Formats: sequence, C-alpha cells, structure tokens
Amino acid sequence: MPRENFNEKLTALLKEKSDFLDDAGELIPAAVRDHAWRLDHDLIKLLLTDNEIKATFFDEIDGHWIFNHNTFINYITDKNFLANAYTRFRNKIGLNIEGKFLRERGEVSLVWPYKDCVLEGGQTKEEEKRKEIFFNEILAQDEINRMFDPKVLTHWKRHTGDGEQDVTDIQRDENGRIRENLIIKGNNLIALHTLKQQFRGQVKLIYIDPPYNTKGESSTFGYNNSFNHSSWLTFIRNRLEIAR
Repeated sequence: MPRENFNEKLTALLKEKSDFLDDAGELIPAAVRDHAWRLDHDLIKLLLTDNEIKATFFDEIDGHWIFNHNTFINYITDKNFLANAYTRFRNKIGLNIEGKFLRERGEVSLVWPYKDCVLEGGQTKEEEKRKEIFFNEILAQDEINRMFDPKVLTHWKRHTGDGEQDVTDIQRDENGRIRENLIIKGNNLIALHTLKQQFRGQVKLIYIDPPYNTKGESSTFGYNNSFNHSSWLTFIRNRLEIAR
C-alpha cells in the first residue's frame, strides 16, 4: 500500500480515540506519542485491530506480538506523516511545554523564573540581608553537588531527664537504624540531603512550617520573609522534592 494510503488508514484509526483529538477533531501527534511512550494498553489494542498496521509496528516473537514503540513514535513524529501537524499552530502563541500547549496536555504545570535552579536559602535574619544565589541545575551542577553532599553534624548534645550530656555515639538497633530523636539546627535543605541515605523510605509523615511569603511583619523566629514570589516557589520546591 502506498505510504499516503497507509498514513490515511493510520490517521483514521487513531482518530477513533478521542484522547488524541483537539477541539476541531484533528489528530494531535504529541498526544499519541505520549500514550505510546507509556505503552498505553488502549492504544496498543487499537493498533492491533489492523493487520497491516500490526505488521508495521509490532514484532512477532514466539507467537507473541511485541509493540515496537520506538518505530511507531519515529513514524508519527516524521513530518511526512501528518503534514499539518507542524503548521496547524503556526499562528498560535501561548505557554507550551515540549511543543504542546497547556490546553492540549490535560495537566497542570507550574512555570516561573528560576524554576530550574536550587536556592540554598539560608533563612538568616532579615536585617543581615543575606545575598541568595540561584544555582542553575545544568550550569552549576558542581556547586549543587557540593551543597547536597552529606555534611558532618557537630556540637552534639543529648537531653535527658538528668540534663544535658555530651554525645559519644548514637543509639542504633541491630539493623543500624538510629533509635533516638534528633533535633538538627541548620539549613533544612542541607539537613534533608544529609539525612536522606539514613532515613530514605522510613518516614511516614513530615510536618513543615514554611515561611509564608507574606512580606509582612517578621515572625517570632525572625526568618527571612522577603523572598519574591518566584524565589519563594523555588525555595519551597527544592525542599519538597528532597522531602518526598
């Protein structure tokens, strides 16, 4: 079958799935590609309904048909597959991710300045006017790695019913897990990265008390409450990612 006829058959088949269509009923190759990357069962079953399409995008191994998603994705991405895919939106502008407008993605995306950065955020007192540096995740990877490397915790004290005591070692169980409550004073981003290897997968709940970005009067603790909104989003995102 000529390529043009095959393209028409494949397009018509894919249009049977409403998730792949825009408001005008036209096929959205990016949506098809996303489902192919996820090995979506509905997409695979749809492609298997046509013998020619099955023979093109599936490999038979011991009587089983295996979806060759790389071949399929390369095919539908080719500019000759759907000529209007590259021209349909030529007059549209707006926020998009990976070439897809937000309306087409069906998901929520937060985009703000410095979103691809790490903010150490020392949370020093406002009157000290600490100068914060945004480390880009690509351009400043060495600086970020140094920041996130586990740190030595110093000035250990143990608080008991008998008062404050010096610490020579940490109480652990037979599996090496720490069996004491810890209060760590310092930068929470660095502390979380220092603790991640020891406590990964063992934490059931994290209670946070973040700065609220109100730009109002200082709290009792006098933390830095003067972040711009975009800085605050970066500050919070960095900490939520490592906490998760």
